[in-house]
Amino acid sequence: MRIIHCFRSPVGGIFRHVRDLAIEHSKAGHEVGIVCDSTTGGAFEDKLFDQIRPYLALGLTRIPINRAISPSDFGAFMKSYQQIKSLQPDVLHGHGAKGGAIARVIGSLLRVNRYCVARLYSPHGGSLHFRPGVPGSTVFMLERILERMGDATVFVCAFERDAYIEKIGRLTKKAFVNYNGIDSTEFISPGLVEEPRDFQYIGMMRDLKGGDLFIRAFAEAERIVGRPMSAVMIGDGPDQEKYQEMMVQLGLGQRITMLPAMKQREAFRLARTLVVPSRAEAMPYIVLEAVAAGKPIIAARVGGIPEALGQNNPALTPAGDWQAMGQVMARAATDPTWHEMTRPDMDAFEKTFSSHAMGQRMLELYQSLHVEIRNRP
Repeated sequence: MRIIHCFRSPVGGIFRHVRDLAIEHSKAGHEVGIVCDSTTGGAFEDKLFDQIRPYLALGLTRIPINRAISPSDFGAFMKSYQQIKSLQPDVLHGHGAKGGAIARVIGSLLRVNRYCVARLYSPHGGSLHFRPGVPGSTVFMLERILERMGDATVFVCAFERDAYIEKIGRLTKKAFVNYNGIDSTEFISPGLVEEPRDFQYIGMMRDLKGGDLFIRAFAEAERIVGRPMSAVMIGDGPDQEKYQEMMVQLGLGQRITMLPAMKQREAFRLARTLVVPSRAEAMPYIVLEAVAAGKPIIAARVGGIPEALGQNNPALTPAGDWQAMGQVMARAATDPTWHEMTRPDMDAFEKTFSSHAMGQRMLELYQSLHVEIRNRP
């Protein structure tokens, strides 16, 4: 089959998800291509693209795609349409709100022109992070319209599926849960540097991901433990300067270091315990990667994280509650049994969150949809 993935921002979990699918499906003998934004990402993301280019038989197309809805979207759609039409895909899979819109609208236009193309959408959080009201209600209305233009919606966790139904409404087309997966080579500990920090935050420097909560929770943990500790924040994003100012105001400037984005396994070596304080998530790869690498983890009870760590795991804290997170961080820093007590069953974890299994499940869906579409009168 000829498979094209459409998404906006080539950073974070969506990009990782698409890379894994592209590699798995290319190895299985299919032709894969990518359409995404050209204004997001930097040198780190360019290196990641270079790594997967050998698997992209249908190439890499990058065009400007804004995060917010804007008049420039029309130009992006037209450029995407011309490029995608020329590639004659069997499958168009959109990821995230903008990617989902591109795949379903363009896929529908191709279907009008008698192309047998399957149209799929994976939210990856996206529109589901909005709340009712303005602009949430408008976004939800657009999602309801677009849902009828697709053939299937694929969720990365049960939480995401349930949130979709609650906010957007009953699904009229096929719906599947296909958990994110990671490679078998990642189930090996990368070890620690000679003098690791106590805690780390890895991800976008953006309030949605809880960078501000991490800083306040760290200060609370220090207060409870009664001694100075150390931390590192790794990533890039729009709120980085704000976080630096917050650290100075709280007197933490010497104990929390900020570093640019790097490979996760390199980042894991820099601190003992990972903290994921996100206000909203779907199924974040950082959690799966940390568990596989044997790393202690503390996380907010959001999205599909409890599905990965276990619903009753004491490492989970209420969303947005930096004081509760600080208390758990203090316990992790002082209790030598913490990691063993909070680590999921690894045999069950590896069977559920394998990238090979994820790719196979998705491929089976693509094939069944494509056969179904071709056989329609």
